[in-house]
Amino acid sequence: MSDNQNLLAEQRRALILDEVRRRGGVRVNELTRKLNVSDMTVRRDLDALARQGVIEKVHGGAVPVVEASTHEPGFEAKSALELTAKEDIARAAAALVQPGSAIALSGGTTTFALAHHLVDVPELTVVTNSTRVADVFHTARQTAGAGGQRSGSPVVVLTGGVRTPSDSLVGPVADQAIRSLHFDVLFLGVHGISVEAGLSTPNIAEAETNRRFMRSARRVVVVADHTKWGTVGLSSFATLDAIDTLVTDSGLSEETRAEIAEHVPGLLVADRATSGSVPGNG
Repeated sequence: MSDNQNLLAEQRRALILDEVRRRGGVRVNELTRKLNVSDMTVRRDLDALARQGVIEKVHGGAVPVVEASTHEPGFEAKSALELTAKEDIARAAAALVQPGSAIALSGGTTTFALAHHLVDVPELTVVTNSTRVADVFHTARQTAGAGGQRSGSPVVVLTGGVRTPSDSLVGPVADQAIRSLHFDVLFLGVHGISVEAGLSTPNIAEAETNRRFMRSARRVVVVADHTKWGTVGLSSFATLDAIDTLVTDSGLSEETRAEIAEHVPGLLVADRATSGSVPGNG
C-alpha cells in the first residue's frame, strides 16, 4: 500500500472514531454513505480500530470502548497508537520552540515524539519528568561522538519521583523539584481532554505533578492527538481555559475544533498533507 493510501486510511479511520465517540455508536451503512466508500472498506476500518482497542464492534456497527477512569496503559502500548498523528503534532509543536529557551516536557508518547525534534535546537534547557524523554537527549548526545556533549546541545534536568506505568516520575519529590523552577513553555501530554472534565489523568499523583508544571510555566502548550478528545481519567487537573495552545491532528472534526476554539486561545491543527500546521484559532 502506498503512503498516500495509508494516509487516506488513517484519515478515514480518524473520522470514524470521532463519529463513534461523538454519537456513542454508528452503523456500517451510515458510515458507507457518509464516507462514500464500500461496505467492505468500512468493515476493514472497524477491524483496524478494534485491534487498536479504541472501539468495540457490535452487530451492524461499532460503539466506543469505555475504559475504567483509573486505567493507565503502559508506555509501549500507547506508543504503538496514532504514530502518524503524533509525528505531525511533534513537528508542529517543535516549531514553537525558540533556541536558548527553558522548556518543560511532561511524560507521554507525544512529548516523546516531540523530544526527537528538539535534540538539535541550540542552547535549550529541558526539564522533564519522563525517563523516556530524558533518554532521547542522552542517546543523541552519545551518538554525536566520543567527544562528549556538543557545544550548544540541550541541558536536560530529570526530576525524581515515583515511576508510573507510562514511565513518568511523579509525587512529592517531583513536585518539589518543579516548584522551584520557571519555564518559558511547558509541553504537556494528557490522557484525556474534554470540555466538561478539562485535562485529566488516571493517576492522582500525576495530576498534582502536572499542576506544578503548569504553575511554573509562562505558556502552556498541550500536545494531544484526536483520540484523546472525549476521554476522561480519574483526576482532572486543569480546565481548557488554562491552556494557551492546543496542538492536535487533523482527525478532529470541524464541530469539535469549533468547540475547542471557544475555550482555548490557540489551536494548531497539524496536517501532513500540507507539511506543516494549520492555525485553527488565534
